[in-house]
Amino acid sequence: MRSLTMTSLSLVIAVTAQPVLAADVSGLSSRCVSCHGATGIGSNPLYPNLAGQKSAYLLKQMRDFQKGDRKDPVMNAMVQGLSEQDMNALAEYYSKM
Repeated sequence: MRSLTMTSLSLVIAVTAQPVLAADVSGLSSRCVSCHGATGIGSNPLYPNLAGQKSAYLLKQMRDFQKGDRKDPVMNAMVQGLSEQDMNALAEYYSKM
């Protein structure tokens, strides 16, 4: 009985936690949409497509912009204030598009 209760509780947590994560990522991604599009496809040929990129690649780019190792005034400003958790969530979000 205890095993069944723990399994049920785990399932409830997993199911209810997902919408919270999606809502958080949706809010985070709002800063990306104007250039990279709502579907992760750049609105201008100058802006790269994010949809379907590997999450490790996206995370590295955001870290490099944040540290200043990669220079672009817009992107350097966009990633300031993002936590490591925020950047991981965004990388996962766009990689799964």
